[in-house]
Amino acid sequence: MDLRDYLHAVRKRWWFVLLAVAAAAGVAALVTALTPARYATSTTFFVTTANQGVADAYQGELFSQQRVKSYTDLLTSDRLARAVAGRAGHGLSAAEVQSRISAKAVPGTVLLRSTVTDRDGDRSRAVADAVASEFTALVEELETPPGRSTSSVKVAVVSGPTLQSTPVAPRPVRNYTVALLVGLVLGAAAAVLRDVLDTTVRGADSLREVTPAPLLGTIPFDAAARQSPLIVADQRRSVRAEALRQLRTNLQFVDVDRAARSIVVTSSVPDEGKSATAANLAIMFAEGGRRVLLVEADMRRPRVAEYLGLEGAIGLSNVLAGHAEIDDVLQRWGKHDLWVLPSGALPPNPSELLGSQALVDLLDRMRERFDIVIIDTPPLLPVTDAAVATVRADGALVVVRCGRTTRPQVATAVRALAAVDARLLGFVLNMTPPTRNEDYYYQSHGPDARPRLDRVEVTAAPPVARSTENATEKVGNAAEKVGDVAERVRSAR
Repeated sequence: MDLRDYLHAVRKRWWFVLLAVAAAAGVAALVTALTPARYATSTTFFVTTANQGVADAYQGELFSQQRVKSYTDLLTSDRLARAVAGRAGHGLSAAEVQSRISAKAVPGTVLLRSTVTDRDGDRSRAVADAVASEFTALVEELETPPGRSTSSVKVAVVSGPTLQSTPVAPRPVRNYTVALLVGLVLGAAAAVLRDVLDTTVRGADSLREVTPAPLLGTIPFDAAARQSPLIVADQRRSVRAEALRQLRTNLQFVDVDRAARSIVVTSSVPDEGKSATAANLAIMFAEGGRRVLLVEADMRRPRVAEYLGLEGAIGLSNVLAGHAEIDDVLQRWGKHDLWVLPSGALPPNPSELLGSQALVDLLDRMRERFDIVIIDTPPLLPVTDAAVATVRADGALVVVRCGRTTRPQVATAVRALAAVDARLLGFVLNMTPPTRNEDYYYQSHGPDARPRLDRVEVTAAPPVARSTENATEKVGNAAEKVGDVAERVRSAR
């Protein structure tokens, strides 16, 4: 991955960064709220030695700088802490005093700065006063040579003790700044790591990494499909409907020399939308003027008859077993030339039925009667039904659910088809994230788009009596067709 790939991963999963920043800000707020306020009192000492001339002054300065390094440890020593604790007024033990004192030397100078930090500002000032007095006395005591009454080093307070007006802790600005930086880094790292570890198929590039088979169509996700998976009524002008029309066109030109008239629709794993895709593809071919047969060959979890609102108790399994004739179980759906062969009774051996000579003979007969035969089969990975059926058909169309099906699963499905020398027509990427521009375009300018209100032309309504007669005639015809189908089902049983 290069820098562009990293930036793309972060932009694609921007919510990772947002969540990480929000979590870090929450931690910073919690730390800030739970940290008690602490006040600091600072004192600056000046270390010098007695000298007689310029040379002595230079040597004395070097000596003082060396001494300052040692005095930083002396300020935080337990000896000074005991001396400060012995003074009344602050009520702290020697260990408590020692934990509150910090010291550091100012580089390149003979200055020494000590800081006393405490939750109580007044007590911090009192301890700092005691430190200033006891430290100067302790240095004078330690630096006085034996037999002499004066010290060779003198320590003087040049600044302080000064109590800072604002607490030194907590520091909200620093805490939130650190939290922002940490959140950005962790969020970006999580987004990149998720992108690196993500093996799901999210586009044509992911499929090309698995197989050279073409991507014949992308069907965008549509929330309305949860209630009605079929492209009917108002959904005919949706983005999903237009994507299925494009898939229909691509299937017609996928291989001109070997036109596929019997197409198996399958997937790698369950819940990828293969049955809905098969049903909608059959509807699209029928709308295009083709005579279409939709075969529900998924005899494990049939869904086509349920989607179309048809009776599925008698169908393919009964025909293959020799218990019914094909003309007795075929059901017509819709106003176009679309016929449906339901799955029928669920058999204990679906793979054997789909691999039988009876299916070969049935498909040969159906190719003579129909322009397109679409066969819905189970997924490839759990069972072998789809691979067996594809051998009998002209090819397979594999549905892949965007963002859920993994590349290893697709690769395994491709190998399952190759193992039986089945023809793979291509893939359909289902439930892709829709773009706002496409949704607006097809809703406003689609093939069945409704006219705007300011352009509606008012026409005369047909006579009521004539409309009533036509409606009555249509209802009567529909009732006769339903009665014929019911009679066939009863006679087959």
